[in-house]
Amino acid sequence: MDALFRQLAQPEGDGWRVAESDILREWSKSGSASMDLLLKRGEEALDLGDPQAAIGHLTALTDHAPDFATGYQTRAVAYAAQGYFGPAIADLSRALELEPRQFAALTQLGAMLEEIGSEQAALDAYRRSLDIHPHQQEAIDAVARLEQTQSGTDI
Repeated sequence: MDALFRQLAQPEGDGWRVAESDILREWSKSGSASMDLLLKRGEEALDLGDPQAAIGHLTALTDHAPDFATGYQTRAVAYAAQGYFGPAIADLSRALELEPRQFAALTQLGAMLEEIGSEQAALDAYRRSLDIHPHQQEAIDAVARLEQTQSGTDI
């Protein structure tokens, strides 16, 4: 994984796209077919616009695979979709304890912190995410927006 993260951070070329895909694929593997199925069901429920069902599947996943960071990160998406930012932030914190390089969790955390008005904490989360994966357009745009807000200029 270290080699993939080095490739992800490269400023030139498109090799980072392959690295990103490979990292996300590795992160989606829990090591158990049953747990992978719960993740898949949770993701499908999110795709169908049913975050409550997703929370159910993903809670079963985190209960049975408490060391699987992607389970927490994905459940945080479902919690946030329901407006449950407290549990979502707690899940993102757990995901980052398990996998500190979880750039998706950091970007998601930044978005939630920004939404609740914690702009400096949001900016810090986005910057940490970009340190790992500097090609995330959502995080790039958010940093620019928040830096302009802090400096008192309009976008």
